[in-house]
Amino acid sequence: MRIACISDIHGNIYALNKVLDNIDENNADLIICLGDLTGYGPHPNEVVALIRRRRILCLKGNYDASVVDNDFTFIRDTSINSFSLPWTSEELRASHKLYLESLPESLRLVFENRSFLFVHGSPSRINEYLTFDSPEAKKHLSEIQEDVLVCAHTHIPGLHEIDNKLLINSGSVGKPKNGNPAASYVLIDIEKSGKVSGKVVQVEYDHSKTAKDMEMKNFPSKLISSIKNGVE
Repeated sequence: MRIACISDIHGNIYALNKVLDNIDENNADLIICLGDLTGYGPHPNEVVALIRRRRILCLKGNYDASVVDNDFTFIRDTSINSFSLPWTSEELRASHKLYLESLPESLRLVFENRSFLFVHGSPSRINEYLTFDSPEAKKHLSEIQEDVLVCAHTHIPGLHEIDNKLLINSGSVGKPKNGNPAASYVLIDIEKSGKVSGKVVQVEYDHSKTAKDMEMKNFPSKLISSIKNGVE
């Protein structure tokens, strides 16, 4: 069984298209999106429409929840968000808002007798940052019943074993924060024996097209720069 985990697309349709092409080339059996389809990027409607059209299993991200509320419910009140939040909430079609509102905040699945918990932030909060070396990560892994915790939100992809459990972060398709503007996602392989392995996949795309669309829509220069250089 091969699962492709994507997240934090953030309204970047060009990155999403390339990542889905790459996933298809890698013969994934299932695609799971951990949320944050919207926010920051110039293509929220196109991204949500594609996720829905492909019938991809999807969770609600913290930015998605805030866009539905049109309030700083689960995001920080920053100069970037003071532009991005109202712009995205106004731009997003009503039907897409209803879709985002309907999404679950967690997903539990079992493959080859190995149990997986998929969340956006953490098992307890949609907007909690779990880094691999944090005491919070160790605490959550000790408290859940599942063998593998798959999360997102930090935009930093990777895999790390903690006390015989596996913590996986899918990274970010549309707004990386690891100093590399390429899109990232994670491929997870589950063998018949129950062995779980995975790898981070980096996908190059023409981020200049996303930046140009942002410029045409008068997005803040700092936000455009983050797309170009892969930092927050």
